[in-house]
Amino acid sequence: MSDLTEHIRLSAPISTELAGKRLDQALALLFPAHSRSRLKDWVDSEKVTVNGVFKRPRTKVVEGDQIEVDAAIEVLSDWVGEPIALDIVYEDTHLLVINKPANLVVHPAVGNWVGTLVNALLHHCPALSQIPRAGVVHRLDKDTTGLMVVAKTLVAQTSLVNQLQARTVKRIYEAVVYGLILSGNTIKEPIGRHPHDRIRMAVLESGKTAVTHYRVIERFKSHTHLRVQLETGRTHQIRVHLAHIHHPIIGDKIYGGRLRLPPKSSVELQTCLKDFPRQALHARSLSLLHPETGVDMHWEVSLPADIQQLLSTLRSVS
Repeated sequence: MSDLTEHIRLSAPISTELAGKRLDQALALLFPAHSRSRLKDWVDSEKVTVNGVFKRPRTKVVEGDQIEVDAAIEVLSDWVGEPIALDIVYEDTHLLVINKPANLVVHPAVGNWVGTLVNALLHHCPALSQIPRAGVVHRLDKDTTGLMVVAKTLVAQTSLVNQLQARTVKRIYEAVVYGLILSGNTIKEPIGRHPHDRIRMAVLESGKTAVTHYRVIERFKSHTHLRVQLETGRTHQIRVHLAHIHHPIIGDKIYGGRLRLPPKSSVELQTCLKDFPRQALHARSLSLLHPETGVDMHWEVSLPADIQQLLSTLRSVS
C-alpha cells in the first residue's frame, strides 16, 4: 500500500499559562487534535521550532515564544471503499460504533487487500481516508465478533487513543472455554511475539504488561461461559491468557490445541464442538467518554447466533 501525505502547518505563541512548561507538554495543550506521541515524533524529527530553532521535547518554553509546526500526516491512498454492509450501533460526527461480524478482517494487508472492515468504512464514510488508519483505534481478530469504535475526526482519534492508553475505556467480552472454572480471577502475565512462530503471541517474561479479568457466567459439564474484561489491549490477549491457564476458547484454532471431546459426550455435543467454526469470543459491551462532549457513552450488543446455539447445546447436554 502506498500513502499520500496531508501537510500540517500550525502556529501559536506561548501564553502566560503555558510559560515554564516543557515543549512537549505545551504542544499537547496548544494542539489537542494531535496525540502526544505524534507531537513528540514531530519534535524528535525536527518538524517543530521555537522562535525558528529546533528544540528537544523537554526544553522549557517561556511566554512569548513562537511555536511553529511544519509536518505531514500519512493518509490512505490505495485502500478503497467497498459496499460491504455494516451493522452500525451508533454514529455521530465524531464516532462510529459497529458490531463486527465473524470472518471479517479489520485492516487491508497482504492476502486481504479488499473485503475488509476498513474497505467498508471508507465506502460508508469516504472522509475517513484523511484519518490515519481510517480512524480505527483498536481492533478485533478476524473471527471475533462484537463492538468496535472508529474515530471520524483527528480530535476524536486523539481522545480515544489517550483513553485507551489511560485504560479508561471499558471493554467487556464473553467467551466459552474448555474446562470448568469455579470462580473469577485476574490474569497478569506479560504478552509478546512468540519466539518461534511469528503468527502467534505468547506469555513471555520479556513481553508487555497484560491484565485480563474474568468471572463465571455459567458452568456446564466440561465447559464454562465467561465474562472477560480487558484492562490492557495486547494482540490476542484474551485468547493467549485463557490458553495460558489451560482453559482455551472453544474453536480457537491457533491457541486451542487439539480438539477436546468430553468423555461419553453425546453425538450432538461432539458435532457441535467439531463444527464450531471460530473462537467463541464476542465483544459484548463498550464504554468510553465521548471525545467532544465528555459524556459517558455505553453500548451493548447481544451474542451472535452461533455462540447462542453453542450455549444452547451445552445446556441441553448438561
